[in-house]
Amino acid sequence: MQRRMAGGLLVLALLAGPAAAELDLTGAWGQKMHEDRLDRGGGPDIGDFTALPINEAALLRAQTWDANKWSVPEHQCAPHPADYGPHGPAHIRIWTTTDPNSFKVVAYHIMLGWMNPVRTIWLDGRPHPSPNAPHTWEGFSTGVWDGDTLVVKTTHLKEGWIRRNGIPRSANGKLTEFLIRHDNVLTWVSAVEDPVYLTEPYVRSWNWVLAPGLWINPYTCAARVEVERPQGFVAHWLPPGMNPMLKEFSDKTGFPTQVTNGGAAQLYPEYQLELKKLLPAQLPQWGEPANPF
Repeated sequence: MQRRMAGGLLVLALLAGPAAAELDLTGAWGQKMHEDRLDRGGGPDIGDFTALPINEAALLRAQTWDANKWSVPEHQCAPHPADYGPHGPAHIRIWTTTDPNSFKVVAYHIMLGWMNPVRTIWLDGRPHPSPNAPHTWEGFSTGVWDGDTLVVKTTHLKEGWIRRNGIPRSANGKLTEFLIRHDNVLTWVSAVEDPVYLTEPYVRSWNWVLAPGLWINPYTCAARVEVERPQGFVAHWLPPGMNPMLKEFSDKTGFPTQVTNGGAAQLYPEYQLELKKLLPAQLPQWGEPANPF
């Protein structure tokens, strides 16, 4: 009798425990706004493409980009795409859909505060759709647990952007993400691959803090004519180098265009040697603190 009771208690304990180290990601999460402060606010400097693994096509798109794009009605209410959304201003709320019989999580849903886009990450093993299926701002996402890390694969994204200063990401881009919870901190690691504009995967990470009292307000957007434009207006600058704002970042920092134009080489420690050759002598060398006096 005692053995049967002990066995029953063991079964109940196993049933009540977490499955395969899966963690609960649900709740409201407050963004650490000091991280990537420019991107969480007014946006990065025009012409700052440093440390981005971009090719010549991406650089050309960025150099001809014009921020007036966002004043055109058809672009005003475009949400941030799935790969950029966490990088911009975005407190988040996460909830699940569960199977009513097994109580297993079928999908996670993530809503961002900026324009309230909602992503669905399917955990039920369904395949990604045909390459000919429509592309959307949030794409199509599936997830699997690797220990206590949720690994998410996303395809079928509309063309988007790497940074809000003109660096593009094509509709052929793919996204791999790792969502990791440590107590009340959620770390989100993102790797974007794009055969059109990137020469290597572009990896970023961000952190949120659990905020049970956080409330995300509805974000209503109504497109309107903010600036009178001629019919058919397309915001752009003509190449090469017709945008006068491209020099502002270089003039402010003293970095030559070989540096501000980015490239995958800047992601590696060996680039410090190249920087020492390129930077003027009056600037602090790479890794040296600037003299504030």
